[in-house]
Amino acid sequence: MELKSLFYLSIFLFSLGLYGVLSRRNALGILIALELIFNSANLNFGIFSIAWGNPAGVMTIVFGIGITAIEVVLGFAIVILLFRLRKTSNADEVEILKG
Repeated sequence: MELKSLFYLSIFLFSLGLYGVLSRRNALGILIALELIFNSANLNFGIFSIAWGNPAGVMTIVFGIGITAIEVVLGFAIVILLFRLRKTSNADEVEILKG
């Protein structure tokens, strides 16, 4: 697979994730859309790592996967807590996080 097609795939994933973040009201949908954005960033790191022959991009991918796993765990914990307290996962109806 050419790097150019992978770059277009990354742009598509980022656009899909951005659309999901901006259009979704459900907190789980927003988290999944954020995952798409993180995955597109990791794909870009891999593409440029291969293109420039620099292994630092691969190390950044490994670090990014770790950060993403932590984000998923914390995000799902927040959503479960919100659902237990407010009986909804709609991000518009939750005012407890506004401070």
